[in-house]
Amino acid sequence: MKMSVTSAATALFKQEWGFQNNDSVRIFVRYSGGGEDAFAFGIMKDTARYPAVSTVEDGITFYMEENDAWYMEGKDLTIDCRNDNIVFLR
Repeated sequence: MKMSVTSAATALFKQEWGFQNNDSVRIFVRYSGGGEDAFAFGIMKDTARYPAVSTVEDGITFYMEENDAWYMEGKDLTIDCRNDNIVFLR
């Protein structure tokens, strides 16, 4: 299980969301309300406590805590940007 972040996604985090070098972005699992998959990824600025996976891209640390790693099901995660929106690809 590994995480990668594209340069397009990192640029969006910096330009549109105001993230800066040395900031940390937590990727977490949230309940999204049913359907085929009742869960989805969320994003928040936070400090890592028990990271299961992390990567640093263009000065920003992206990570997922151990208690959210179950949702990855052992797969890799790519964080990308499409049409000025952050997307998660497993």
